[in-house]
Formats: sequence, C-alpha cells, structure tokens
Amino acid sequence: MKSSIRVFALLIICLAATQSCFADDATSPTTMASVPTTRPHSPDILPGNGLAQHPFMYAGEWDFPKPVQSIFIIRGGQIVWQYEIPTKDATNTLQEISDATMLSNGNIVFARKTGAGEVTPDKKLIWNYDAPKGFEVHVIQPLGTDRIMYVQNGNPATLNIVNITTGKTETQLVLPTGNPKSTHGQFRRVRITKAGTILAAHMDNNKVVEYDMTGKVIWSLSIPSPWAANRLANGDTLITSNKGFVREVNPAGDTVWEFTQKDCPDISLFSLQEADRLANGNTIITNWCPNALKKPAWWPTSVQAIEVTPDKKVVWALRSWAPPAALGPATNLQLLDEPGIPENQDQPR
Repeated sequence: MKSSIRVFALLIICLAATQSCFADDATSPTTMASVPTTRPHSPDILPGNGLAQHPFMYAGEWDFPKPVQSIFIIRGGQIVWQYEIPTKDATNTLQEISDATMLSNGNIVFARKTGAGEVTPDKKLIWNYDAPKGFEVHVIQPLGTDRIMYVQNGNPATLNIVNITTGKTETQLVLPTGNPKSTHGQFRRVRITKAGTILAAHMDNNKVVEYDMTGKVIWSLSIPSPWAANRLANGDTLITSNKGFVREVNPAGDTVWEFTQKDCPDISLFSLQEADRLANGNTIITNWCPNALKKPAWWPTSVQAIEVTPDKKVVWALRSWAPPAALGPATNLQLLDEPGIPENQDQPR
C-alpha cells in the first residue's frame, strides 16, 4: 500500500513538473516549444550563396557561450572587421547587442543592454552611455552623424535624443509601458520616422503605437509581442513578432502581406526580430533561436536569417555557426549593398 502511495505521489510530481514546463513554453515569446531536440531545423542545402550573398553588418543577443559579444562586418564571404564587448560587464551583468546600425562614414552605433555606444572603423569608442542600475538600453538610432536617439527601458522608460558632439540631451520623453517594473521586456525597437513621428513596438503591451514628438498617440495597432516596426516608403508598417511572423499593415491596420511558418515549412522560424524591406522589394528577416533551442549545441541546425521575395520565396538563408565565421544568434543584420544613407532613415532599420 505504501509503495503504491509513493508511486502515485511520484506520478503527481512528474505531472506537475511537466505542466510547469509547458506553462513556461506558453509564455515564451517564440512560437515553437522549448523542447530538447537535435532534429534539423533547416535543410542541408540552403538557397543563396551563404556568407557571400551580400556584404552585411551582423550582431546578436545572448551568445552567452562566448566570453565576448561581437559586431561583425562580412564582405566577400569573410569576416573583415569585428568589434567585441565583454559578455558580462564589471558588475557581472550580461550584455547583449540588441540594436545596431552602420553609418555612411563607417561608424557603428549600438545598444548593449547595459548602455550604448558609437565605435569608429578603427575601433575607437567616440561616444558611450552607461545605463543606471535597474535600467536597460536595447534601442538606438542614428539621426545624422551627430545625434543619437536611444530608449532606456525602466521605470520610467524614456526616449532620449542626444547631440554627441555637445553632449547635450535635446529631447527626453516618457514612453508608457505595460509593466514598469519588468524592465527587460519593454522595448527592442523604437524608431523616429522620416516624418518626425515616433514608431514604438510595445513588446510588453502587445501593440505598435505611433506618437508625435509630444507623446500624443496618432496611430495604434494591436499585435502580439511586437519586436520591431518600420515605416515603409509606401506608408505601410512592417512589423516583426516574437510569435514567429512578419506582417505588413496599411495605415488602416489591414494586413497586406504576411510571412509565417507555413510559408517556409522546411526552415523553422523562432523569434523573428529585425525585418527590413529592401530596395528590390524583398524582405530580410533575422531568426533568433535561443529561446526555443535552449542548448547552444542545438543552434547550428537552424538558420540565422532569410531573405524572401514578395511572393514569399526564400532566396537566401544564412547559417553560419562554426569558425571561421561563428556569427552566433541573429538580432541585427544590415545589408551594406543597399542604396541610401542609413542615418537619414533612407534604409529601414
């Protein structure tokens, strides 16, 4: 009898643990269950020319097996430049490169969670900002070559425009959040548009909101767990979601184009972070896998980025996990063969 009771109790404990596991998965920002698996998440042969498809700047979040986090520039299929920050800062806080843009002068502005910076091609840090304790910086945007916008997650969350030449903060605006105490989950992409408005992906509020520069709401759209939102030249908005889809909506909020898992059944989509519309009409999408593939040993079966045509054909898939180009998980990918000046908002970032 006692043995039966013990077995029954063990079954209850196992069931509770299983339910707890799936409860965690249900709140995960990915669309795929976080289960131990070594099955391939992409085919052996991928479309496109691998690292040689485009020259590009690349950086990502949470490459925690490495002692450093890196920004890479790839040209001719090879890494030609690399900038590193410690994986953990002096306070033992994990750093992650959440947002980055290469300017026309070759400088790169980047957010690293613990702050932000601008680095030159000769790796000189010409501007640096350290976030106060309890705050995080995951958003940065160049406004010309002398001004930078960054968003600081926290209580309160703020949008800040800084003149890096004078050091003066020209604008500071409080942004609403779903949970002021949950700093990490508030924002990953906020952009000032060419029209001078603020387009914010409220990840913790499940909506994309456009504000004027006083903070007044002028457009809003409900969308699950939005990572990024870009205003396109045609007036539409291109949105990526942690739930594994990219969606283009018109000013009325109607979906006019969408890319989901059903559109590429042989490539697993995880947390889709950055999506940019290219001059030729294609869309480049980064595919961040660590939330679903918990162990780094599983990561190399997935692709880090894809380029898709308007009719949803995948013409390029990037999978580069091993030396000499171990790029790590993907968050930021900027194609360097696109026309326009990035700091003038000519390129969707």
